[in-house]
Amino acid sequence: MLSALFEYQFLQNALWACLLASIVCGIIGVMVVEKKLVMMSGGIAHTAYGGVGLGYLLGFEPIIGAFIFSVGAALGIGYIKRKGGVRSDIIIGLFWSLGMALGIIFISLMPGYPPDLNSYLFGNILSVTRLDLNMMIIMTFITVVVIIALFNNWKAYLFDDEFASIIGIKTVFLEYFLLILVAMTIVVLIRVVGIIMVLALLTAPAAMAGIFTSGLKSRMIGAVIFGAVFCIAGLWASYALNLASGACIVILAVSFCFFAFAARSVRMKQKRKIASSRNE
Repeated sequence: MLSALFEYQFLQNALWACLLASIVCGIIGVMVVEKKLVMMSGGIAHTAYGGVGLGYLLGFEPIIGAFIFSVGAALGIGYIKRKGGVRSDIIIGLFWSLGMALGIIFISLMPGYPPDLNSYLFGNILSVTRLDLNMMIIMTFITVVVIIALFNNWKAYLFDDEFASIIGIKTVFLEYFLLILVAMTIVVLIRVVGIIMVLALLTAPAAMAGIFTSGLKSRMIGAVIFGAVFCIAGLWASYALNLASGACIVILAVSFCFFAFAARSVRMKQKRKIASSRNE
């Protein structure tokens, strides 16, 4: 694959997509896990399918439609959840279903044969175009700049939003901003692992970083590293074995995450046995 990397442009695009995706999924994934927004992220991701269908129907780039629908869903879910009156899991489920249904309707309204949407549903990093890459670069740059510029505010908001509000931090603004960043991250990851499997890459690197590191900054850096390893290894496996790239990346990420959880559980049991034997 190394020699092919210098020969084929699509492999170079895929490698850059791996690196960009690992940056955003590492940074935002830690925040998603910390604020328990995993299911909300799934709702936003599946709502993006409506934007993909609308893009095909109206003749513009589907990934732009996915971005519009994702941001709209993020703001809509956040607004209804904040106003109260309806449980958040119900709202997430409704947006989730509505987005998928709209996507199906939009595709069915297209004249002729419907397009192949597998790359959006299940990901195909080998089909990343220059336009996709440019959008990923812009969104990754915005995400990194926003997190660095407001890092102390994010840190206070993530670990104690009530205290952050008391000391004058605009937590409402940060909440909506975080949802927009989640939507942007999902759009970046759609071309890598697809709408169906986006949650795995958003949470697995962050979860593993939480096992091996402590502190927000170190967890984000660790999640970025884990994400890069999973993406590049999955890309290599898909190219070498002629398998779906998104599936390879997700299987690697989830498998290593389960292994890390199991190893931590065994280690904690051993520590408890040692502690109990000392007490006796």
